[in-house]
Amino acid sequence: MRTPLHALAEHGQSAWVDYLSRKFIRDGDLARLVERGLAGVTSNPTIFQGAIAEGDYYDDQLRDLLAAESGPKEIFLAVAREDIRDACDTLREVFDRDQDNLGGWVSLEVDPNLANDTRATIAEVSRLHQLIDRPNLFVKIPGTRAGLPAIEESIASGIPVNVTLLFSLDRHRAAGEAYLRGLRRLRDNGGDLRSVASVASFFVSRVDTEADRRLDAIGGHEELKGTLAIANAKLAYQGYKELFAGAEWEELAAAGATPQRCLWASTSTKNPQYRDVRYVEQLIGPQTVNTMTRQTLDDFQDHGHVADTLEQDVDQARGLLDQFAAVGIDYDDVTAVLEREGVDKFATSFQQLLDEITHKRDQLIRA
Repeated sequence: MRTPLHALAEHGQSAWVDYLSRKFIRDGDLARLVERGLAGVTSNPTIFQGAIAEGDYYDDQLRDLLAAESGPKEIFLAVAREDIRDACDTLREVFDRDQDNLGGWVSLEVDPNLANDTRATIAEVSRLHQLIDRPNLFVKIPGTRAGLPAIEESIASGIPVNVTLLFSLDRHRAAGEAYLRGLRRLRDNGGDLRSVASVASFFVSRVDTEADRRLDAIGGHEELKGTLAIANAKLAYQGYKELFAGAEWEELAAAGATPQRCLWASTSTKNPQYRDVRYVEQLIGPQTVNTMTRQTLDDFQDHGHVADTLEQDVDQARGLLDQFAAVGIDYDDVTAVLEREGVDKFATSFQQLLDEITHKRDQLIRA
């Protein structure tokens, strides 16, 4: 018996897919998934690279672009503009009817090479927002130290933001505080708080990958393997509930603001010994998002189980951080390494994307 995506919505969670290609849109696959309950789409350089390399869906546009533009990044932005806008339009009905600001969004990220440059990130966010020109676009900003002021500035400017590459509880909270500062500035400047929203993309499976690697290096402690990622996410949700509560938040909410919801990212299972949909099944809860790869989405529809799991065993999750510390694993170092690696991997993927565009361009020139 297949598990419908609507089942997640019944428990307050939105199902998004971390996948986008022109073929996916034009063949009607995205629209069919939306009918089954899909509520959002995220994209990244790796996804675009694979899409452009796949078949000839982009060839005609690339030929046209070559007449006016030769720079691979500008070619990419022109290609991305078309796909992202089409995806936004496909999801627009979901966006228009969702009063909670959880549905109908499509995410496009800034150049990851700018992750440590606040001013350049702010400029790129504004450019992408204007380029796509759709109300249901999230611009993805890395939650690095340099990214935090860019989050605040973008929200204050009325630009919806998906904060990405969050691994630690402290950085997750800092991203929420940046969002709140942006909301207050937007309100004080007479802006409409209903026009903006934000999600905090908290990465999951990579935490287990790094923690398990360190446990293997120490030896023993098998009972701790595969436990940190889910505990970390559950504690992030508790932090979300604390941050978006109280008199000050209620004042912003009365003016039309919505909280920065937790989005579970990196929910595909990296260790084949773990259940393939464990990071979906064990993080189901209200006012959250789970963004899945296409494979994980299919696996979940095939054999996923739905239950309210996000607030189970929270006290155990708190104690787990102490257990890791007791065996010599530094949580802060784990998350710092993952952030650095995440930025580097995204930057590498972006360069590979530009290389793919250059390769495709050269092929078309020779043809």
